[in-house]
Amino acid sequence: MDQKQKVAFLGAGSMAEAMISGMVNAKKLPAENIIVTNRSNDARLHELEDRYGITAVKRSELKTDDIDVFILAMKPKGAEEALNELKPQINKDQLVLSVLAGISSSYMEEVLHDEQQVIRVMPNTSSMIQQSATAISPGQYAAMDAVLTAKELLSAIGKVYVIDEPQMDIFTGIAGSGPAYFYFLMEHIEKAAKEEGLDPELAREIGAQTIYGAARMMMERDETPTELRENVTSPNGTTAAGLDALAKHGGGEAMMQAVKGASKRSKEMSAQLQKVASTN
Repeated sequence: MDQKQKVAFLGAGSMAEAMISGMVNAKKLPAENIIVTNRSNDARLHELEDRYGITAVKRSELKTDDIDVFILAMKPKGAEEALNELKPQINKDQLVLSVLAGISSSYMEEVLHDEQQVIRVMPNTSSMIQQSATAISPGQYAAMDAVLTAKELLSAIGKVYVIDEPQMDIFTGIAGSGPAYFYFLMEHIEKAAKEEGLDPELAREIGAQTIYGAARMMMERDETPTELRENVTSPNGTTAAGLDALAKHGGGEAMMQAVKGASKRSKEMSAQLQKVASTN
């Protein structure tokens, strides 16, 4: 990525900070080329400026002419106002990355400019430690150079996947909500460990390291999850007993329904937001 490019964050919440932190730490851009702005929280802007060495300005003072990439990271309910405010300040060749959940690229293209380069972005909370699974979905006018720029920028917070926009909901069900599934699992591992006399904090560390190692093995080996599970499951052994208990209590079905439920809710929320946006 061109080190001379400038990136402006519209929104200064936790996700914006996670992305800023990743970009600064990965040296994707000079810190001074990263700008953050919001409407009224001056204290938050000064906090981010002091912490990361970036440039913080009030929204009304943002100079947009030399910005190459705008990252929309405000609440979705403020999307329409922000887009209408941004429209007269940008041109169609400037890239817009949207972290606005549920707001389609076609809607943003319609509100901004015909042929506006828009790419939807969906990181997850692991971006806080630069280990996000991040989806990007290019709008119909996003050039290949724009897609490459987005991938390069977002690789600072983890691994980037290019998907079609209709797949954003199932991505949410897997990656967006996925960290909570893991934390839920760890809650119950700690509870079982405590009942068996093992210190919960030690159980937490053991459980996290076990799952981390298993995930790394799956990513580094050319084997399916089924093959890996079968490789570590001896007949009548301890793993088989554990898996039998999971099956008996609906563990696999529960996980499938969790992913499907989160995906379904994502579709519902998207429809609601699009309805509100289109009627205003």
